[in-house]
Amino acid sequence: MSVTIADKQKILIVDDDENIAELIGLYLNKERFETKIVYSGEQALDVLPSFSPDLVLLDIMLPGIDGYEVLREIRRTGSMPVIMLSAKGETFDKVLGLELGADDYIMKPFDSKEMVARVKAVLRRTVKETPAPASTPAVPTPAAKEQLPQECVTYPDLVINLSDYSVQYKGETVDMPPKELELFYFLASHPNQVFTRDQLLDHIWSYDYIGDTRTVDVHIKRLREKFKDHPSWKLGTVWGIGYKFEYHEKG
Repeated sequence: MSVTIADKQKILIVDDDENIAELIGLYLNKERFETKIVYSGEQALDVLPSFSPDLVLLDIMLPGIDGYEVLREIRRTGSMPVIMLSAKGETFDKVLGLELGADDYIMKPFDSKEMVARVKAVLRRTVKETPAPASTPAVPTPAAKEQLPQECVTYPDLVINLSDYSVQYKGETVDMPPKELELFYFLASHPNQVFTRDQLLDHIWSYDYIGDTRTVDVHIKRLREKFKDHPSWKLGTVWGIGYKFEYHEKG
């Protein structure tokens, strides 16, 4: 069966190196993605509303508006998946991209198969299923809990639903990048259990993620900024070991 353009997932490629951008486009087109290439940050911001990509491959070093600023603009309006591309390998660059909300980070030169695999992995994590009804309460009743999807954890004022990648806090929907949500869900699924940074990297980013333990720290920091300490639960640090989701059930 042929795949129509409407069926294809769309990738926006932002890179000022025309040869690299076209090569990336070639590999992604072979995998049945619809691609669009732009060569500057200004062009990227111009085409985002009309092209409405499912994912952005974003180079850091761009003429004019750089990749960091483009990422800031994308995050101001939503949680569209972004994979950063860079020839720079310093930890600072990696951490800054993650702090700004990047979902993954690929350093040049990269293997084409790895690049395609990472794109597919991020898209798998961000595919939305049918969202829960807007009337779902932030703190479900016992009867409502029985109807929740299997991949869903609830605490006072908090519902984390991995089946449709949604989070509700005090009745309001909280937008966040996929990896951030997965980390939050994983820790909340194992209350009061301590995980090392290496364990969290392995569980959330998988064995093929080229990163370091600072990645975990960055995501924990962002989660704490979104969810101030609740009377019943919080993201706790166990110094010298790692992190845990602390939950104290009130009697």
